[in-house]
Amino acid sequence: MQIWNPWHGCHKISPGCANCYVYRRDESIGKDASVVSRTGDFTLPLKKNRQGEYKLTAADGIVFACMTSDFFLDTEDEWRQECWDMIRQRQDLQFHIITKRIDRFMQCIPPDWGDGWEHVTICSTCENQDRTDYRLPILLELPIKHREVICEPMLEEIHMEQYLASGKIEHVTCGGESGENARLCDFRWIQEVRRECIRNGVPFTFKQTGAVFLKDGKVYHIDRKIQMQQARRSGYSYIPSTGSADAIRYQLPNRYAVTR
Repeated sequence: MQIWNPWHGCHKISPGCANCYVYRRDESIGKDASVVSRTGDFTLPLKKNRQGEYKLTAADGIVFACMTSDFFLDTEDEWRQECWDMIRQRQDLQFHIITKRIDRFMQCIPPDWGDGWEHVTICSTCENQDRTDYRLPILLELPIKHREVICEPMLEEIHMEQYLASGKIEHVTCGGESGENARLCDFRWIQEVRRECIRNGVPFTFKQTGAVFLKDGKVYHIDRKIQMQQARRSGYSYIPSTGSADAIRYQLPNRYAVTR
């Protein structure tokens, strides 16, 4: 897995942004995360080593774009086309773009996007039912080859079976919130989304417990260092036993293993 952050900083737009890990980290070093700036890794997909080989290779796994911002942030429209150009050139890589701004998608795609690029997966986040019912209908109607849903931080019970039943969503990830001001994540919420995924044959990942985790009527305060570890140990992630290429694709280790 590789992270490509062409720019850094973001603007909060929904409940899931309240305790943003980027804001939290930047504040700890006296930096304002609402100020968006281009990074030194802007051209990372095209950077080469001394041997003239690309630094990023298919062996590195998925390339996650804009993990400290949002790829569809409206203030960065002038930079995005350059990023699409680099993504187009690197069709040997698998790019995943996670966004809270799926409603801006059609304003931001390159002219040759067509019905989507095979090596690009678009992941829409939805932290509560309101954002689920707003963003997922949009996600399903867009010209995208690969779609995923990420419920993180998961702030309440979410029902998405009507969207999973479309057959267009390839993977769902759920997880709690980290940080000192983390909001509670109830294991029953995780269980419900998992049940809906199983009924529809959709791969599911329980990524992390979060800092405040309710299970069997007891609230656990879990150290950041073991939140993902605890989720993995639960064995609660689900991969359909179809043996298909898509099923195998989701068995990559440490999927979304980004410390937040």
